[in-house]
Amino acid sequence: MSSRGFGARSAFGVRGVRLIADGIPASMPDGQGQAATFNLDMAERIEVLRGPFSAIYGNHSGGVIQLFTRDGDGAPTLETTLVGGSDGARKFDLNARGKAGAVGYVLDASRFDTDGYRSHSAARREQAMAKLTLAPLDGAKLTIVANSLRQHDTQDPLGVQWATFLRDPRAGEIDSTDTQSPKRTFAERYDTRKNIDHQQLGATWEQRFGDDRLRVTTYVGNRQVIQYQAFSKGFQAPASHSGGVVDFDRDFYGSDINWLHVVQLAGGKLSTTIGIDYGRSSDARQGYENFVGAQFGVRGKLRRDERDTVSSVDPYVQTEWQSGPWLLSAGLRHSRMKVEVDDHFASNGNDSGSLSYSHTTPVLGLLYQVSPRLNVYASAARGFEAPTLNELFYSGAAAGFNFNLKAAQSTHLEAGVKARLDQGTRLNAALFQVRTSDELVVDSSNGGRTSYRNASSTLRQGAEVSLDSSWKHGFSSRLALTTLRAVYQQGFGAVRRGSRLPGVPNANAYAELAWKDSAERFGAALEAQASSRIYAEDANLDRPAPGYGILNARVNAGQNWGGWRFKQFIRVNNLLDKVYVGSLIVGDTNKRYYEAAPGRNWLLGASAQYAF
Repeated sequence: MSSRGFGARSAFGVRGVRLIADGIPASMPDGQGQAATFNLDMAERIEVLRGPFSAIYGNHSGGVIQLFTRDGDGAPTLETTLVGGSDGARKFDLNARGKAGAVGYVLDASRFDTDGYRSHSAARREQAMAKLTLAPLDGAKLTIVANSLRQHDTQDPLGVQWATFLRDPRAGEIDSTDTQSPKRTFAERYDTRKNIDHQQLGATWEQRFGDDRLRVTTYVGNRQVIQYQAFSKGFQAPASHSGGVVDFDRDFYGSDINWLHVVQLAGGKLSTTIGIDYGRSSDARQGYENFVGAQFGVRGKLRRDERDTVSSVDPYVQTEWQSGPWLLSAGLRHSRMKVEVDDHFASNGNDSGSLSYSHTTPVLGLLYQVSPRLNVYASAARGFEAPTLNELFYSGAAAGFNFNLKAAQSTHLEAGVKARLDQGTRLNAALFQVRTSDELVVDSSNGGRTSYRNASSTLRQGAEVSLDSSWKHGFSSRLALTTLRAVYQQGFGAVRRGSRLPGVPNANAYAELAWKDSAERFGAALEAQASSRIYAEDANLDRPAPGYGILNARVNAGQNWGGWRFKQFIRVNNLLDKVYVGSLIVGDTNKRYYEAAPGRNWLLGASAQYAF
């Protein structure tokens, strides 16, 4: 995930974009997040915040993605869904919703399997969630959410070089040092894979006092990951190298307490929120060799053993004053993040130590309502991105913990319009600019190990336009276009001034034409997605992933019969069977940047719901 270029070069999970589910962070205190923990089956809506006002969320808030799941209400329902598709894709989901007395509940469990489009890319994901909503007092609401994610033996096909991608997009890169005949790919020889076990419990208490409100959120969780990487036994690793197997057990918890106060001031309404956000994670982290004798892809000798702790404390204030056509918004957040390393493996050289980052992020915005159908606005902010644990783990060829990385700091500007052109058409348009100093860039990337450095300043300039329309006879359309110029303003090493940031397209677009009948029994849509070329490394010397355009189509139907509700859908992606690069591994030293997206593929699903 990336937002205006932030997060585009992430080697693991999501960085640079803050993830939140039902008010509970899905991002760790260091800024690293995992979108896989989002339960999309029970999603009611997803809100995306871009631009300067995302900075009010603090560290790693180049953008914010918030998921809101459904509340339990109404008569009890039980629903089951079956989905099948290309490459052995299959999914089963079972959920129950309703309200029993004063308690609303949502329960969901699902299992997804796929054989994978590429060689060595099979995966299984088991997900479950429970959500309870209660009103124990007048003006109060208590929400409790529990989530679980389990992925075992999720295979990693790894990236390939350009020549291999052209020869066979589904193939992996052959390991020329393999002693077997025929030679295996790196993914096959090292059996690259990952196991994930993630559990999280959170609760939010909201109490109203007239227009004022107190909100208290607290959460706790555990995440265990074991990852087997393709790291050659023949590599002459320094003594401080951590091996080819990553194994960590993370406990994390945090809370957010805020107070909203509303008063009348200077002929307008002033709403002010004051709060403090705290988070902490503690990793018991080990590293092992990924071989025993001549056998690869197994846990070998211990090479790393440490305790990594990250904590953050962020007091903040946000205020909004509205009077007539004017809306003035402002915010201030002071973020402090501390990283502590306690190295228990002295034979690797003691990497124990600590470092801290702090930054104040101010935000200011002004909106003017020109007419009931037209708003214009402008906003500005200062933001920052501290290095995540994954970016601090390695220091160039030495592979030791990197205590020298600085936080990147950025200045955001935006101006735009929000207009309703007629009763059925809505237009949003924005111009934006972001200047960043001490940008975090890839120093080297090899065998799953990516080290980082601070580079010179960068500039991101762009425009966004979206147009949503409703037409006669059940038709509707959507159009979204983004252009983004993201470049280095100063050269460094082999990178020249004006080089494009890797992982960031110059332009991308989405369009949709949809139809549904008046009774909403049938619907269909045609989608188009397009992206310009994307560079894979900072110097822009290697072959960029070419631009592409694809078409997708979907058809859905629904029927009611007594207390039953039946739904069916069929979806075909990449209708024209285009061959294109779906993702890039930015900065890979071996130039294995490219990962192919699936060709033409389909999904077919049906569900049955019964209301008691």
